[in-house]
Amino acid sequence: MRSALIFAAGRGERLRPLTDTTPKPLLQAGGKRLIEHHLEKLAAAGVERVVINTSHLAEQFPPALGDGARWGLSIRYSYEGPSPLETGGGMRRALPLLGDAPFVAVSADIVSDYDYATLPAEPDDLAHLVMVPNPDFHPDGDFWLDADRLNEDGAGVRLTFGNIGVYRPELVAGEADGRFKLLPMYRRAMRQRRLGGERYDGFWRNIGTAQQLRELDARTAGA
Repeated sequence: MRSALIFAAGRGERLRPLTDTTPKPLLQAGGKRLIEHHLEKLAAAGVERVVINTSHLAEQFPPALGDGARWGLSIRYSYEGPSPLETGGGMRRALPLLGDAPFVAVSADIVSDYDYATLPAEPDDLAHLVMVPNPDFHPDGDFWLDADRLNEDGAGVRLTFGNIGVYRPELVAGEADGRFKLLPMYRRAMRQRRLGGERYDGFWRNIGTAQQLRELDARTAGA
């Protein structure tokens, strides 16, 4: 896959007051910004073009990250206006910059050891999601994974979406430009038996609080 989308438009309410002056993806842990963890991993996986969707404090991203040349990437920015368009709307708005082929999409506020190079470059499904064991803050999980299929029917093991996936543009291309979530798109794809997935049991964290940011900083310091 040559293209990737990084979701970076959110407000980061639980990390206030840090996010009052710095966008959540630009907060640092282990000597680098959260979003830089993804840029490094995407470049290592062979991705060439990264689109970053922005809203809150959007003007800070280009000076901080530039055009991506330092990572061997080409970075484009998809500005959503003063209010984020949610995951679905953000992906739909970014499609013209992503091209027609399947692309990786990842949230800037998760950090993991998952190797993006192992993602399927040409999934048969509309999307392929990486699922993780249910964290303490989300004990009920999101969907059931039965072999390599995701469902809401109760077949398999119920897991949490790890905010890492591969998507075909068709998942959202037919939607009107505007604010909407991806969840209804996932459910529609599951009804069509076109939502694939895999389980990842390695290191994965969603950085939502100052304490989680400090823990990540301690873990990655010197790494």
